[in-house]
Amino acid sequence: MSVALSRLPGDFLDYYLGQGYYRMGQNLFTCEFLPLETGLYTTHWLRLVVSRVTYGPKQRRLFRLNERFSVASRPFRLTPEYEALYARYHQSIDFEANPSLADLLLEGGAHNVFDTSIMEVRDGEQLIAAGVFDRGTDSIAGIVNFYDPAYHRHSLGKYLMLLKLEHARRQQLAYYYPGYLVHGYPKFDYKLFACAAATEVFNARTHQWRPFSWEEVNRQAAALLAERQERDQAREYN
Repeated sequence: MSVALSRLPGDFLDYYLGQGYYRMGQNLFTCEFLPLETGLYTTHWLRLVVSRVTYGPKQRRLFRLNERFSVASRPFRLTPEYEALYARYHQSIDFEANPSLADLLLEGGAHNVFDTSIMEVRDGEQLIAAGVFDRGTDSIAGIVNFYDPAYHRHSLGKYLMLLKLEHARRQQLAYYYPGYLVHGYPKFDYKLFACAAATEVFNARTHQWRPFSWEEVNRQAAALLAERQERDQAREYN
């Protein structure tokens, strides 16, 4: 399901994020399932309650590891520097992704209907990582992180999550939405890195946010798959 947009005010973005929607190109979409070569998996949308976030040893260690890098946040404008970094990143990944930043964010166009910012991480003058996020009235949504593969030991994708979270904290925002994880497919579990205790998971059946736990995700996944099986059986009979 998707919602076509001409312009989206911040409070509208907050509302749709709160209903389990997310940005894709210049639209908002939601989904309950992710088909992969290995099977059909359930998706579970996440958000962090910013006021409840606390850091443990792993997060503090990552801040120390990267403390020599400079960080800046600015309004997003597509530049050759960003595209060049994204191209290096794209060549290094082992999963399907948009071939360019323009394609991912703007669908090849020039107009952006979202209030979008970018977090830059630089080693001296060199841009080594960047994270794009959209701003609502009371929340931010992390859209994409990309980085120079030569700096892989610095865990810059996770570092950018922490930087976005700190930005939300400084702005006194309520929520940070990092996207979804996938039941039974650990590739997306990194989205719990910042603070699992402050993370909530969206229940698509009740439209409520619940404190994250794997038990809650397991229950939701079982219910979604059972409902899908019932629908498939009903279609067969009809």
